[in-house]
Amino acid sequence: MDTTRTYALSIAGFDPSGGAGVLADVKTFEANGVYGFGVMTALTFQNDIEFDRTEWIDVADIEQQIAVLLRRFNIRHIKIGLIENMEVLDRIINFLIDNISDPVIIYDPIIKASAGFTFHLEPRLFHDTFDRLFCITPNIPEAEWLFGKEDLTATLEEKSAGFNIYLKGGHSDAETVTDLLFTADHTYVFANDRIANGTKHGSGCVLSSALTAQLALGKSLPDAAELANQYTLQFLASSTTLLGTHKPLAQ
Repeated sequence: MDTTRTYALSIAGFDPSGGAGVLADVKTFEANGVYGFGVMTALTFQNDIEFDRTEWIDVADIEQQIAVLLRRFNIRHIKIGLIENMEVLDRIINFLIDNISDPVIIYDPIIKASAGFTFHLEPRLFHDTFDRLFCITPNIPEAEWLFGKEDLTATLEEKSAGFNIYLKGGHSDAETVTDLLFTADHTYVFANDRIANGTKHGSGCVLSSALTAQLALGKSLPDAAELANQYTLQFLASSTTLLGTHKPLAQ
């Protein structure tokens, strides 16, 4: 085992187009200087604009995929993406906590694919589940779905006492896209001009996995969030199509 390498694990769906899910996460890990592992939670039948269906992986098989990696590699930083439901999420988090010393878990709460398919129809927030996470990375509709539309910013500030929240602001109509990082003692603002033709399939996955990679490299949360924001901005500007290009962050 090479102990000099930095590892990160994606637990997410398999998107054949490579724009989202495990493939996108591993590409992002690698471009950010981290060796990426992938565990599948679902097979999705999709491309960048169409979504046919999902075939969920049994949670025991998800755990077995994780276990065989942990027998050989020292993995501490984990990004969780597409999950069948909160019960499965809760079980996976318990498995990670039981088998990894002080895991750093980032959860991207996906409720709707960018290709148009809705995964979860009813919000069910298990507060004790989220309190065991290091950070969640919802976009605005996902945050509203989880926490309610009324006084969202105040609610996220309150919730950040238990877990960090990176709110992705790309779904706003403003010309300036503003992401917010809520921590227990501060709210950080990352504002960028909206990019023409910047819509990308899987951009939310990219942000979350870039954040995970930067944390794995030892960055503080605010610094990791800023670098993840800049990596995602570069990714959004990398092509005029819905599928972006992954490359190391320009210095």
